[in-house]
Amino acid sequence: MLMIRLQRVGRKHDPTFRVVVTEKARGPRSGRSIEVLGFYDARSGKRNVNPERVKYWLGEGAKLSATVHNFLVDAKLLDAKKVNVLPKTRPSPVTPAEEVVRVADGNSTPETPKEEETKEGEPEPAI
Repeated sequence: MLMIRLQRVGRKHDPTFRVVVTEKARGPRSGRSIEVLGFYDARSGKRNVNPERVKYWLGEGAKLSATVHNFLVDAKLLDAKKVNVLPKTRPSPVTPAEEVVRVADGNSTPETPKEEETKEGEPEPAI
């Protein structure tokens, strides 16, 4: 499958990217891209992309990476919403609602009731 994605080029601490069309299975550093569609200089914010070639490759069935999708939405080449590219956060292992359900199911033992909370006729818990 063809992908339109960024390929990092340039020196250390000077991020510059090419917008390239490449096979998805190839690594971004392999340098074996099919076509260079533009560039993005992250330090200065300069962007340049060939809109005709992007539309051509999208017509050929190429997919966009999430970052390039947002890049094209900013350039107003796509009419779509931006995609969240940040990593998904993992939820906490136990939410308060799950804890209540666990106690109600009997999977975990609730705290022992205090003396004031014991009902009449129930034996007090052994200490």
